[in-house]
Amino acid sequence: MANEGYLPLYEKICIKRKFQRVMDTLILLLLLSLLSYRVFSVNSSFTFPWFLAFLCESWFTYTWIVVLNAKWNPAVTKTHVDRLLQQVPELPPVDLFVTTANPVLEPPIITMNTVLSLLALDYPANKIACYVSDDGCSPLTFYALVEASKFAKLWVPFCKKYNLQVRAPFRYFSDVAAIKSEDSSEFKQEWLRMKEMYDNLGQKIDDVARKPIPFQLDGEFAAFSNTEKRNHPSIIKVILENKEGLSDGLPHLIYISREKRPEYEHNYKAGAMNVLTRVSGLMTNAPFMLNVDCDMVVNNPKIVQHAMCILVDSKSGKDVAFVQCFQQFYDGIKDDPFGNQWVTAFEYIMRGMAGLQGPHYAGTNTFHRRKAIYGLYPDEIEGKLADKILKQQFGSSKELVKSAAHVFKGSAYSPSDISNCIEAATQVANCGYEYGTCWGKQMGWLYGSISEDVPTGLNMHKRGWRSECCTPDPIAFEGCAPGDLLNTMKQQKRWATGLTVVFFSKHSPVMGTLFGKIQFRSGLSYCWLTNWGSRSVFEVSYAALIAHCIITNTSIFPKGLGLWIPIALFVIYNIHTLVEYLAIGLSIRNWWNNQRMSRITTSTAWFIGFLSAMLKLSGISDTVFEITQKEHPTSDADGDDADDGRFTFDESPVFVAGTTIFLVQMTALFIKLLGLQPTATAQSGNGCGIGELICTTYLVICYLPYLKGLFARGKFGIPLSTIFKSSVLAFVFVQFCRSTVIG
Repeated sequence: MANEGYLPLYEKICIKRKFQRVMDTLILLLLLSLLSYRVFSVNSSFTFPWFLAFLCESWFTYTWIVVLNAKWNPAVTKTHVDRLLQQVPELPPVDLFVTTANPVLEPPIITMNTVLSLLALDYPANKIACYVSDDGCSPLTFYALVEASKFAKLWVPFCKKYNLQVRAPFRYFSDVAAIKSEDSSEFKQEWLRMKEMYDNLGQKIDDVARKPIPFQLDGEFAAFSNTEKRNHPSIIKVILENKEGLSDGLPHLIYISREKRPEYEHNYKAGAMNVLTRVSGLMTNAPFMLNVDCDMVVNNPKIVQHAMCILVDSKSGKDVAFVQCFQQFYDGIKDDPFGNQWVTAFEYIMRGMAGLQGPHYAGTNTFHRRKAIYGLYPDEIEGKLADKILKQQFGSSKELVKSAAHVFKGSAYSPSDISNCIEAATQVANCGYEYGTCWGKQMGWLYGSISEDVPTGLNMHKRGWRSECCTPDPIAFEGCAPGDLLNTMKQQKRWATGLTVVFFSKHSPVMGTLFGKIQFRSGLSYCWLTNWGSRSVFEVSYAALIAHCIITNTSIFPKGLGLWIPIALFVIYNIHTLVEYLAIGLSIRNWWNNQRMSRITTSTAWFIGFLSAMLKLSGISDTVFEITQKEHPTSDADGDDADDGRFTFDESPVFVAGTTIFLVQMTALFIKLLGLQPTATAQSGNGCGIGELICTTYLVICYLPYLKGLFARGKFGIPLSTIFKSSVLAFVFVQFCRSTVIG
């Protein structure tokens, strides 16, 4: 047999988590028991609050089924880089994409470090090309990349000579243990020289950024004259070019700022990714592409080799559309006070999805197969397609159509001199190029949602492709987590808005399961993600219902022995999640912070995001893509800031919702403790009981940071306008509850 001596380049190993399965199943049984109790007691207990509680608990049960399904078959992928180097004589080319959009919220020094870490990858330099998309059309970003390219000529050889693991300079030089006593004197001298050069480079960029007029827009910066962020022509600059094709040289580095005009829709990040795909298709046309956000630096220099183990495996890799690497953060605050580090979600949900059709596309740290991005099916064999058909799909560029034809046939094609492609690349980067083509509709990154990653991944899974996780040791990439509550809520609101739009669109996982090739369990696991916004409606309704019961002295929970069902559910769920956190090395404090933020985020940021999505879907207003601020840590930061983890507030509707919920729950609690409830009647369920009191007390504890915000000042205090709006809403709610009391 031809493949008798073949050894797989990667293996998928199932993880046995029997205890977790038992606990997950027990929680599901308790949820079903609670629903059964309501069904069997409908004749004696039916009221509108009772019916609303039944609807909410039905949704919670559905959500838990979705979670249980996603977690049921966890798997880990093990790659064999040594076998790759033995069995694949020539490694395939890979195009690297970096996206940035705002030089203020995403400082160029961060983008520069990400690019430097990519240029220093342990991969033949003539096999990779780095493309940077600047949607802010910032001459400062271009300047930083030009200066970085000069530094790279010394930095990249230094990294490879001493086999450094961390190759983003600011991350490497922030490690106080970078120099050890046993290191050679030559290394110490070079280390000091490199650090001095990097410090000078960083200072140079900071000095330019602080100037009212950073530099004259002439020479190589002339293209930026008379430009505005949303009104400028395409700008494409080849900063580095490996003309000799040296494997130990420096890779190509290309700067791209696509054309933007006020009268054209630019489709946010999805539009930028499609421009990167087309421009790279003209210049290098690599069969595989890596996309990272501007803050995601390389933490494992062999990550491309690990990903190629999966994508080029001749047996199991043929139908893999993309390889997803987990997100981890180098600047995460201890114990995750804002619940934005997603450690357990990646460990349990993403690993569980890896055991199905594969993880969802997370928007960054992802290796793509160009063939899949171009809209082909995994088993589709394309011969010579008519130029007319390719032109309809890819647009009017003859050069792009030619490169796409080579991708379809699986043959290599790229120009020998990328500088000669700038004119053609400028054409495909223009804002009117996509009209009448399939870009953003059937191929490329899909439009219609500000969460472009999920529908794009769904589109590939719908065509029958699989995906895989890649979690080498050390972890592949590390990024910048939102450093305060404001940015966390902004990010969560954006995700909830985009995901809700996806669920109610033609790219919904339901549609992909019914009419595409998404496996049933994989489609169900996607619902965990796309239902974030919908979930918030039921959580807010349940929180309001609990307060209503206390204020009106009614009950929705069982009495007598039946009360033990929700109590057992509450206790077992919390113990189970605590065990999950402890099992992967997280602290009790980390667990509590995430439980608290789960309640706060769901009922505030996700709820407002859901409302924004409804306004978009109804055509009343469009959504706005809000960029999450990235902060560049200084090398001498000690990480012990007393204000780390403190809640910050502004006048956003997100905090109006949160403050209203807190005021309503506090009011209900005071009414209960002070005995201000109306007299209970048989029709009202003989008064509220311990169940309602436990729930409202739990919510008040979760929202305690809002209590501090009511009395704090500055950014740590809730604005007076927000307090006023929330007080009015809370007062209206309480009066409504009192008006419904049965006399």
